[in-house]
Amino acid sequence: MNITIQSVKFDAADHLQGFIEQKVSKLDVFFDGIIDAEVILKLDKAESSENKVAEINLKVPGGDLFAKKQNKSFEEAVDSSCEAMRKQLIKYKEKVKAK
Repeated sequence: MNITIQSVKFDAADHLQGFIEQKVSKLDVFFDGIIDAEVILKLDKAESSENKVAEINLKVPGGDLFAKKQNKSFEEAVDSSCEAMRKQLIKYKEKVKAK
């Protein structure tokens, strides 16, 4: 799986990129047909403390899966996005098996 990380209007630290690659690569356990993963990190303009946004877009055979979460740190946002993506992958895998 090829993982692309984009940080909008800032540079993501190396430890953050490593964390993202580790978390996203673990999604292979739930569905091994993932082609590409794209992670986009953004800062929301809201004045709240939960202004870090992580979006994950997975390319799988037959379509794309998408998760977007907002939290007070990028690590937490990526973690909750990966959890949402895990649930989607399990449903997608069951759907593919049923065909």
